[in-house]
Amino acid sequence: MPENRLEKHLSLLIERYPALSMIKNDIQKAYNLLQECYEHDHKLLIAGNGGSAADSEHIAGELMKRFKLPRHIPTAFADKLIKADPVRGAALADRLERGLTAIPLVAHEALSTAYINDVDGLGVFAQQLYGYGRPGDVFLGISTSGNSSNIMNAAVVARALEIKVIGLTGANGGELAEIADMAIKVPETETYKVQELHLPVYHCLCLMLEDYFFGGESK
Repeated sequence: MPENRLEKHLSLLIERYPALSMIKNDIQKAYNLLQECYEHDHKLLIAGNGGSAADSEHIAGELMKRFKLPRHIPTAFADKLIKADPVRGAALADRLERGLTAIPLVAHEALSTAYINDVDGLGVFAQQLYGYGRPGDVFLGISTSGNSSNIMNAAVVARALEIKVIGLTGANGGELAEIADMAIKVPETETYKVQELHLPVYHCLCLMLEDYFFGGESK
C-alpha cells in the first residue's frame, strides 16, 4: 500500500484516539507482519478470553468478508461456479466475497471442550495452534494483562512452529509482550479500559489490510 494510504488510516485512528499516538509505530509494525502473512497466502489465528474471545471472533468477521470495501471474487472462479451449476453458481458468483483467512480459536466448542475435559484446560489454544498452524502464519494473542496462561501456551507453540506472534495487551505487556514478535500495548491497565482501546486498534489493522488487498488503486 502506498505510504499515504497507510498513513491515512493511522492518522484517523490517532485523531479519534489521541492516547494511541505513543504506539502508532507498533501498530504499523504489526500491520506489516499481517500484510506479509497474507501476501504469502498464509493465515491468521486468533485467541483471547472473555471479552477478548469476543474480539477474536469480531476480527475474523471483519477479515473474512467485506469490512468497508467490495471484495468481488475473481472472474475465473465465478466462471467455475457457473459451470458447476448455472443457476446456483451464478447467484454465488454475485454474492461471494473474497476473504483474508482468519480463524478464531475460541469458536470451536466441540474441540475445545473435549480437550479441556480430556486433557488440559490451559492447553486448548496451544492444541488448536498445533493442529491449524503452519510456518508463515501469524498468531494474534489478545490478553489485557499479557499473562493469560492459555494464550502464553499458544504463543510458545507458535514460536516452535515458526509462526509470528502479535500480542495485543494493556500497558504492562506482561509475558506476552516479551515473547511476541510485536506487541501492541495500549496505554491502559484496567481491563475494560484496555478492551475499549483494543477495538479501534484492530479495526484500524483490518481497514489497512482491506485497503491494501482490495482497495483497487493500492496495487
